Amino acid sequence: MKREILLTSDGSTTIHLPDWNEQYHSKHGAIQEAYHVFIKSGFELFCDSDENENTQESISILEIGFGTGLNAFITFLEGIKNHKKIEYVGVEAYPVVSNEVEKLNYVSELKATEHKAIFDKMHAVAWDEKHQISTDFMLTKRKQFFEEIEDENKFNLIYFDAFGATNQPELWTETIFLKMYKALKENGVLVTYAAKGSVRRAMQTVGFTVERLAGPPGKREMLRATKKVSIV
Repeated sequence: MKREILLTSDGSTTIHLPDWNEQYHSKHGAIQEAYHVFIKSGFELFCDSDENENTQESISILEIGFGTGLNAFITFLEGIKNHKKIEYVGVEAYPVVSNEVEKLNYVSELKATEHKAIFDKMHAVAWDEKHQISTDFMLTKRKQFFEEIEDENKFNLIYFDAFGATNQPELWTETIFLKMYKALKENGVLVTYAAKGSVRRAMQTVGFTVERLAGPPGKREMLRATKKVSIV
């Protein structure tokens, strides 16, 4: 399948799949979307605040769709800012290749040139092994289809960043969301850019409590799902 590097509206790059008319990140702004959906609506729930019940020193995160590494990299940066230890697992069936990584401009757009070696390391380390990316950031990249995930009661937070339901409807089903529900610890949270009614209903059917939130630029809404109780 043909793949192109696309410049998005906030100046950051993404990978475009013209055959699907789909991007790894929003064409309205890759970095803006990542911060809005995954950091503001997810990660920050576990950071120090009088309003947060889930504040803790260590956060375990599962990313569905490791892709370009943007979400992992900004989570690393936010971990430094918030003094958090992070255990990060990224699942990806079709890894981005090195010549594509070289064309991504996230390090410069995030003004994080002092951490370029970290971004490079995230892509360079071997798959299916745990790696210490920094003192407080552990990364495991799993080359795996989402249907093969069997984790249980392991993660505080899931970044659900799969390709859209138009092209891959099988990734937005009750079957997949039940796997996500089981993978989360109690009071764990899943955030996604998606807002379709069918997605929300699938989440609710497997046990999630689901909120509609304001979406990132270019989208009216997004979804956040919380595991309030355990399956018996």
